[in-house]
Amino acid sequence: MTPTPSHEAAPARRGPIRAYLATGILFSLAAAWLLLLTTPDTRDDERAFTTATACTAPGGGESDCLRTVSAVIDRTEKETARKTPAYWLHITEADGTSTRTRIETNLERLPAARPGATIEVTYWQDQIRYVDFGSDRRYTNADPRKAFRMPFTIGLFLGAFGAMLLMAAATTSWSSRHSPRAFPWQVGLAVTGGTILVVFGVTAAWNSDNIVEALRLTGLAGLVVLAACALAAPFLHRRHRGDDTIVLEPSVLTEEVCFPGLIMGEVPYAGDAGYLVAGPGVLATTPDPTGAFHRKAAPRTLTPLRVRPPYLTDPTGRPDYDGRAVVVECEDDGVPVLVVTRKKDAPAVLGALGPVPAE
Repeated sequence: MTPTPSHEAAPARRGPIRAYLATGILFSLAAAWLLLLTTPDTRDDERAFTTATACTAPGGGESDCLRTVSAVIDRTEKETARKTPAYWLHITEADGTSTRTRIETNLERLPAARPGATIEVTYWQDQIRYVDFGSDRRYTNADPRKAFRMPFTIGLFLGAFGAMLLMAAATTSWSSRHSPRAFPWQVGLAVTGGTILVVFGVTAAWNSDNIVEALRLTGLAGLVVLAACALAAPFLHRRHRGDDTIVLEPSVLTEEVCFPGLIMGEVPYAGDAGYLVAGPGVLATTPDPTGAFHRKAAPRTLTPLRVRPPYLTDPTGRPDYDGRAVVVECEDDGVPVLVVTRKKDAPAVLGALGPVPAE
C-alpha cells in the first residue's frame, strides 16, 4: 500500500478551512464590537462616575450627579447559586419607595446590615451604585468602576482566538498542498502559539487598569510568540520530513489486551465495533470494552505494512482519539485495510499481527 499523494488532501481540507475562516471572521467582528464600542463606552461611564459630584438641586434633578437618600433595610436575601458571597438588599426609602439592590459581599458580617437599620444609598444615572452602612461603604453590582474589564477581556480573547483561527486556516490551506496529514505540524504550531497569546492577552486585560497598556503588552507578546514559532518551524520541518512512517516496536504479548480501536476496509471483520482485542497471534474487533463478547477475528493473512499518522483522505468515520490516533496500514490478500488505534496501543496491534516488514 503506497502513501496517499499529498495533492489529494486539498479537497478534503476545504471543510476545515471554511470552518476556520467563518469562525475566525465571526470572532474578529465580535472582538471589534467589544473593543471599539462596548469597552470605550464602559470606560467613559467609569470616568463620569468617579468625577461625579453630589446633586445640588432638591431631589437630585440631574441623573449624572450623585443622589444620596436614606432608607431602611427590610431584609437581606442571600444568593445560594454563587461561589462568592452575594446578597439582595431589600430596602424602603424615606418617600416610601421599595426597591432592592445586589451587593457582592457578606452582609452577615456587617452589624449595620440588620433588618430595621437605617442606611444611605447613592444613585447615579437612576441606579444604586453604593450603599453606606454607617462608616462601611459597599458598592453594588451596578458599580461602573472597572466594568470595562469584562468586555475588554472577552474582546481581547475573541480577537486573539479569531486571529488564531484565521492563521490555522492559512496554514491548513498551505499544508494541504504539501502533506495529506489530518493534523499537520504547521496547524499545530499556529494553534499552540495562538493559545499562548490568548492566555497572555486575557491575563493582561483582566489585570490592567489601562487599556492601551494591555494592548501594547499583548502586541509585544504577539511578536515574541511569532519569533518563537519562527525558530521552532525549521526544527519541526526537519522532524516531520520523509514519508510519515512512524517506527514502533511490537509488544511481546503473553495475554490478551483490550483497547479502543477500529478496523476499516472492504473486509468482513471491519466495522464500527469500537474496541480491539490483541493477543498472541490474535487480533479481533468487539463492541465489548472487556473484549469477551461479539468478537470478529482478523485472519492470519492480515499483514501490517507501516504505521503512519491519520490522513484526511482516510475513510469517513476514522476516530481521532483526541489527536492521539495512529493508523496501521495493512493488507489482506491485496485488499487495503486500516487499523486505527491510539499510538500507545499500536505496539500491541503489531505484536498480534507481527512486525512491519523492513524495507
